Amino acid sequence: MAIQSRPVSSGRLDAAIDRLYQLPLDQFTTARNALAKEATSDAPNIRGLEKPSVAAWAVNQLYWKRRPVYDGLVRASEKLRAAHKAVLTGRSGDLRETGQAHESQIELATKATLEVLANEGQPVTDATKQSIVTTLRALPTDGAPGRLTRPLQPGGFEMLAGLSVAAGRAKPAAPASSRGEPGGKPPAKTTKALERARTAAAAAARALRDAEHAAKRAEFELARASREAEKLTKELADFRETLERAQRNSEKAQIAFAKAGRAKESAEERARQAEKTLDSARLRARATQAELEALEG
Repeated sequence: MAIQSRPVSSGRLDAAIDRLYQLPLDQFTTARNALAKEATSDAPNIRGLEKPSVAAWAVNQLYWKRRPVYDGLVRASEKLRAAHKAVLTGRSGDLRETGQAHESQIELATKATLEVLANEGQPVTDATKQSIVTTLRALPTDGAPGRLTRPLQPGGFEMLAGLSVAAGRAKPAAPASSRGEPGGKPPAKTTKALERARTAAAAAARALRDAEHAAKRAEFELARASREAEKLTKELADFRETLERAQRNSEKAQIAFAKAGRAKESAEERARQAEKTLDSARLRARATQAELEALEG
């Protein structure tokens, strides 16, 4: 990301932050620090921007690079939530159809997000994939889209907090001639059936609430286990990298040791040859000296 040297306006700063979350994950920290140096007045806030996890970064890229898929998922999620709200307030809502549509969008978005990871050369562990799916199920969120830093958790039944569960809405009264009894009173059988339907609707709403709570607890535990698995996977990868580096250094040291040993042997051989040459020179010198003395004497 090219960071220019002139002062950063509010609009340009917001756009620059958006670009941070579109960068390859390994470039985030360097680019963020460079932006903080440029945006002097906002430097503390910029430095406080957290580097996304792999799963959060992948979902961000779905927003930035596969917007139609992202928007389709958000629309399906909003329709599903609207259907839940309708049912819990006594109105009609097709939970089956909207649920199936939402699942189809989850599957499509998961596939697109994993493709982004593969194209960027990022490893796709089971823990990362699970965190991605969990985050996709939690969309949309109140935060700025495309700037996630951590995996999200689905809101479950809490997304419908504040809604009262209606036992049923009374329908407009039909004309007396069509109700079958004088005085406008509904037949006794109809009243009993209506009460049973209301009771069943209330029981279904309670069962839905309990199921939502149980699902959220299960998703929370799964997400926690996924985060722990992802952490351990990273630690294992770091350990393997350290071990491989140590092995490479060991091999280099062994090669250097062998080379030093050969150099030592060569030096020793040269020293022995030099000693022999020196001994021969001394013998020749003594012989020459003796011959000279004999001639002189």
